Amino acid sequence: MSTHDAAPGAPVRFDTKIAVLLREDLETWQRLNVTAFLVSGLGAQFPEVVGEPYEDADAVGYLPMFRQPVLVFEGTKETLTNAHARVLSRALPRALFTSDLFATGNDRDNRAAVRAVPTAELDLVGLAVYGPRNAVDKVLKGARMHP
Repeated sequence: MSTHDAAPGAPVRFDTKIAVLLREDLETWQRLNVTAFLVSGLGAQFPEVVGEPYEDADAVGYLPMFRQPVLVFEGTKETLTNAHARVLSRALPRALFTSDLFATGNDRDNRAAVRAVPTAELDLVGLAVYGPRNAVDKVLKGARMHP
């Protein structure tokens, strides 16, 4: 069932999944920062993942957010490397965060840092993926839900 088929009040089930995979050895501030950066491009690239704007009871407006949960997973460096290979082989939309990006301070330098490293040598600390639920689940094989 897609979100458009659900009856009012019925649980919403999504055909797609937004997932973030973090390397398990990151510090708390790094986990939060990496997660925010990884999902930041999804709404621009895939507007269908963004819901309607929010409004509180006093009619104060707020920005729209994703229409579905972002599931956060963790795994070893090897788990990330394997997930990266699977996401590439399935050609799913993805975002990456490498350890080099902790030393940069802007988008231009971030892109240059990624561009300087061959795919097989990327030191991945985070990966986001969006796509059909089953395909995303296969990419994340071996990862566990973030505690």
